Amino acid sequence: MARDRPPGRGCSALRRGLLGAALLLGLRLCAGLWRAQPATGPPARSAPPAPAFRPPGPHLPPAPGPPRGARRQVTYVRSGRRAPPGGGGSGTPEPSCCAPRGRPRRKGPRWQIRLQPWAGPAQSLDEEAWRFLRYISTTQIACDHMNTDNLAPDASPAQKPWSVCLDDRFGLAHQIHSKQCRLYSLGLGSDDTRFEVSMANNGCEVHRFDPSVKSAHVLESQRLWYHRLSIDWRDPHPAVAAHKPHSNTRKLGSILNEFGHHKIDVLKADLESAEWKVLENLILEDVLEQIGQLIFEIHLHWPGFEVSGSDSSVVRFWYSLLKELELKDFRLFHSYKDLSKPQLFLKKDIFNASSCYTLSWVNTRWK
Repeated sequence: MARDRPPGRGCSALRRGLLGAALLLGLRLCAGLWRAQPATGPPARSAPPAPAFRPPGPHLPPAPGPPRGARRQVTYVRSGRRAPPGGGGSGTPEPSCCAPRGRPRRKGPRWQIRLQPWAGPAQSLDEEAWRFLRYISTTQIACDHMNTDNLAPDASPAQKPWSVCLDDRFGLAHQIHSKQCRLYSLGLGSDDTRFEVSMANNGCEVHRFDPSVKSAHVLESQRLWYHRLSIDWRDPHPAVAAHKPHSNTRKLGSILNEFGHHKIDVLKADLESAEWKVLENLILEDVLEQIGQLIFEIHLHWPGFEVSGSDSSVVRFWYSLLKELELKDFRLFHSYKDLSKPQLFLKKDIFNASSCYTLSWVNTRWK
């Protein structure tokens, strides 16, 4: 005989199973809705997010910069590829790293002059000497009034070795009359100072540089100064200058900066064979632009200080220096051949040349 099941027991078990299934389904639905929420919700607490970059505003202090006076360190990286000749590969010009925008880039220093072509195919001394002597004996511009003596009513027309051009178009006569002329005289122990005294008496401020002067700076008269300085083509070595702060050797450009002089109306030089290297320095450092007229005594009996090479190459170097003056708009207006000196040209008696000439140039762009 079968046992009877208690009434209602099977139905309650069924109800509990359905309720559990419904509860599990609800939990899954809630979990799906939680994952589908937008990202603007509250951040998770597991790890704080990395702070994003913000430009400094009024509510935030600016980022700390380098201390005052500290140098910025710039690292330059050179690419392994060469840029094409026309510029960079992007097609846009790169900004200048050195010169400010809107200003022309200054020319760098020159290290040597441009040598002129040889005078002839043989490159011989005769060819070079003939061209050089013809060049220094032929004036390039006419000057109707020369020498300070021409300022006087009873002026003598006799020409002197030290000649300046007083034509109105070059302005020196006006500078002398207005007492605004400045003359530099470079010498080595010469006792003949008549030219300097005459220019000072006529209204020029004269500075004579001579290492044989006893005192450092001597005011000889109202407008005539003597300085115990020697003009060279190089400044003393820094180690030597440190031990001799009052060294009496300077480049002309250094003297101009030290004296605060920006222009020289007349530069006279009698440097006993140092004139070639000094002239080369004036050309390479663009000091010529500050000079109105040049009066140089040149010596031809030997190459000169620190000028070497074969005789023909030495004369080619001399000629190239004088051509550089012409390229700088200096024109030869007077040439004086000193017949009292030995007739020697590089220790040779050729072409009836003297060993000493005095040449005068005027800067045609002088203002």
